[in-house]
Amino acid sequence: MSNELKYAVFGSGSWATAIVKMLCENQAEVGWYMRSVYAKEHLIKEQHNPSYLSSVEFRLEQLKLSNDINEIANYADVLIFVIPSAFIYSELEKLTVDITNKTVVSAIKGIIPETGLLLGEHFHDTYNVPFENIAVIAGPCHAEEVALERLSYLTISCDDATKAQYIANALSSDYIKTKISDDVIGTEYAVMLKNIYAIAAGIAHGLGYGDNFQSVLMSNAIREMKRFIKKKHKMKRNINNSAYLGDLLVTGYSLFSRNRMFGNMIGKGYTVKSAQMEMSMVAEGYYATKSAYLINQNNKKKTKIHIIDTVYNILYQGKDPKKEFIKLADKLD
Repeated sequence: MSNELKYAVFGSGSWATAIVKMLCENQAEVGWYMRSVYAKEHLIKEQHNPSYLSSVEFRLEQLKLSNDINEIANYADVLIFVIPSAFIYSELEKLTVDITNKTVVSAIKGIIPETGLLLGEHFHDTYNVPFENIAVIAGPCHAEEVALERLSYLTISCDDATKAQYIANALSSDYIKTKISDDVIGTEYAVMLKNIYAIAAGIAHGLGYGDNFQSVLMSNAIREMKRFIKKKHKMKRNINNSAYLGDLLVTGYSLFSRNRMFGNMIGKGYTVKSAQMEMSMVAEGYYATKSAYLINQNNKKKTKIHIIDTVYNILYQGKDPKKEFIKLADKLD
């Protein structure tokens, strides 16, 4: 069934590029919306993305490229959004095509800052997309390892198991293993939260904390994630599954993790602005930290989220990382 559907990816970063590569393993043609005219023209000329995963070469006959978001939205049946959460609101304001009957897939790793909503919630509220037509792609999976065709794993979550399975089939290959889930809200929050914990892990590394502390930090992070998600959407889930714990671990420990890199720079003394300027990629966890903090503040009964609070104090309140982590260390167990 999946081969009869048309797929499109919206975004031109490393994760978007990796998803296009995965789809090209199974699809005759893949739609690709790239906002940058330069990126599109470079790809046509050189067969690779100029800025991200440049080692991945594409066959142009497999790609339907456009700088027009409505052209690609109209073209495809399954719309996979990989635009960073900090920019997706303004990009979606250009969308005029009716997508009510299309399947919308979130592969972004954060909450929309302007609304405080998950991407799926935003599409439901603003574009009348039914919840059964909304899906989420979760890891653990780094774009860089997809480029190298190293064995990786994805979880596709959707209320409609049939839709989840055909998306999973479209992404599967010899080096991509997939499974499906019905925990759409839980996995989308997990994808967002793990970036905050990766920043915490990076800050700890930058401050000189060792492996022993990092293991305690990650152990507390998965329990904190469980409490946060349960407060937002209570259902039976195994937080130790790869979509939650596995994605947290790879993002917190991998040298490919941009959020860990961002945190490491903060721990070493960079200001937030200087760290952002130094990086060529968006650290989604920066925006997710404020969103998660405000969500918890708005809860009638707040959840214990010591790690998120600590990262928020450092990034948004200008608190000293060393002093904040000394206080955090006494709250971990």
